[in-house]
Amino acid sequence: ERVVILDGDLASTTRTHDVRHEFPERFFNIGIAESNMISMASGLASCGFIPFATSLSSFILANGFDQLRISVAIASVNVKVVGSHGGITLGKDGATAMAAEDLALVGCLPTFVILVPCDPASMHKAVHATAEHVGPVYLRSSRVAMPQIYPEDDCPFEIGVANVVREGNDLTIIGCGLMVAAALDAAVVLAEQGIEARVLDMHTIRPLDADAITAAARETGAIVTAEEHLLPGGMG
Repeated sequence: ERVVILDGDLASTTRTHDVRHEFPERFFNIGIAESNMISMASGLASCGFIPFATSLSSFILANGFDQLRISVAIASVNVKVVGSHGGITLGKDGATAMAAEDLALVGCLPTFVILVPCDPASMHKAVHATAEHVGPVYLRSSRVAMPQIYPEDDCPFEIGVANVVREGNDLTIIGCGLMVAAALDAAVVLAEQGIEARVLDMHTIRPLDADAITAAARETGAIVTAEEHLLPGGMG
């Protein structure tokens, strides 16, 4: 009952309209005013609520960055930011609405946990983990339907712990989000050439699973990273 949704007038796009229909008393359309939405989320969190502030990644981060920095990150309040349409999946809507720098923007803010789940099952787990974690969380989602990687009833998800989704000893491909499926496809192609690639699902960008990365480097000898993001400031 403490969870509330703040919407930037994009409920049909971010799919939060389901919450509006089910729990109208816990849904607030703030309009196209992302800075105000983040300030309101900080206030709600300070009053004991668990606010999920939702919009396109590019809008909520670029327009609300000052409030995210001061009122959420530095204050370390329990605000959840859900950035939809992350990466380049916005397609024909154009570059200005794409979020190819969102992980870098959040990554330079203190106290934020950053989650990038790769399929419906991991997204389901990530939403619950986001609500249960005490502190700021950025949860990135995609515009397109994600390929199913995990069974719905058997998806391991622990903040800060990467999942090995394919074993291999010749190299490791570390992916996040949609690129985990692409990494698995690449591993199949490599296997046809006699190269066995380990694939890691790095669903948490912060805190990063340094132990999994170190083990992969020692055991497979090479690492390739794959993400929907600019090279500077991303997972890589």
